[in-house]
Amino acid sequence: MEIGYTVENIVMPNGIHLMSERTPVQEPAVAPWAAEVVRKARAIGLSDESPEFPQLTFTMVLDVAERVARAGIAEHAVARLLRAEPSDLEAVAASLRQIDTLIEESPVPDSEWPRLIDVLGREELAGLLGISASSAHRYERGQRDTPDAVAARLHWLALVVGDLEGAYNQVGIRRWFHRRRTPLDGRTPAQLLEGDWDPDDPKPSRVRDLARSLIVSGAT
Repeated sequence: MEIGYTVENIVMPNGIHLMSERTPVQEPAVAPWAAEVVRKARAIGLSDESPEFPQLTFTMVLDVAERVARAGIAEHAVARLLRAEPSDLEAVAASLRQIDTLIEESPVPDSEWPRLIDVLGREELAGLLGISASSAHRYERGQRDTPDAVAARLHWLALVVGDLEGAYNQVGIRRWFHRRRTPLDGRTPAQLLEGDWDPDDPKPSRVRDLARSLIVSGAT
């Protein structure tokens, strides 16, 4: 990424407007964490903002962080981010890192069901989760609470799809799960997600690592 110098009107929570020629998201210490927070918030259905530069602005990051807090995630870390001076890069980066970690650890079924059904379709999503399409329908509609184990898998899939979105469109994402991959010993990602799998198991971890590698290396 080439860092540019553009003016951004930053509106702080106290109503003060700050005109900045070099915003925090343009700084190497902050940029990757800002992009990660926006990417993951988008992945779990809490934002439609793009994490890609140069569209990403500090104002956008603050707005996304507030939406994350309204969902009950990282409320204290978001409060610290909103209080931090934009020039205090260490404080901004530390808050964003914590927000990123807490998003990773916080399933949000209410927003993740519609987000993933829109990308994968109900039948495909149910298959990857190891449940029936009828159960997926009931969970999505709130007719039954999503069991913790299913919520954990749903959240994990949302984050994987979020990683893939920078490389593929929706058709490509669906196909990605069914293409044989050399790093997976010639198996498909879907084959490593069979049965009652847990996101922390070795096989799903390999799938997540493969998806994450696309953010840096490009589509494979």
